[in-house]
Amino acid sequence: MTGRENSLFVVRHGLTEWARDGKHTSYTDIALLPCGEDDALTLDRVLKHRHFAVVVTSPRRRARHTAELAGYSDAILDEDLVEWNYGDDEGITSDEIRRARPGWDMWRDGFAGNAETLDQVVARADRVIARALDAKGDTLAFAHAHFLRVLVARWIEQPGVVAQRFTVDPASTSELGWKDHRRVVHRWNDHVD
Repeated sequence: MTGRENSLFVVRHGLTEWARDGKHTSYTDIALLPCGEDDALTLDRVLKHRHFAVVVTSPRRRARHTAELAGYSDAILDEDLVEWNYGDDEGITSDEIRRARPGWDMWRDGFAGNAETLDQVVARADRVIARALDAKGDTLAFAHAHFLRVLVARWIEQPGVVAQRFTVDPASTSELGWKDHRRVVHRWNDHVD
């Protein structure tokens, strides 16, 4: 076992226009849609009953605003929580990429131009996990879909490509914790009722 048996609670930001349309969104600072704001406001019903030693957020506006609406306006900005940098594929859909590059698979082939590799995203996820394990209690993190999928794979000590087996919806919460001194997924992709 490495570090404490701290849990890591994660939240994907609320819905944006590009997320709704399936466009890859990393560094483009898209605002939440009104329905995304509404969903973010409901997150406090799940989160307010927990105590977090550390609350962090991606610096992207959509994640920061979700944290604020959920009651965590003092969340610490963490660059490691940003979405996968899609390079030249920013702002386009997977279907559009496949039309230009038949057979393309993001988990195998990555993205065009000056994009991050999966290994680089894994390294960021590993740093987030290490800090959560070293905290003096549980951590809450607000981040993005593909990054969170890689994070959960790394939490359960699997290669980053295992992330392709997870989905994560806007404004969903997940709990990564422990069972018998092993890192496990307690809850994944939960929605507030």
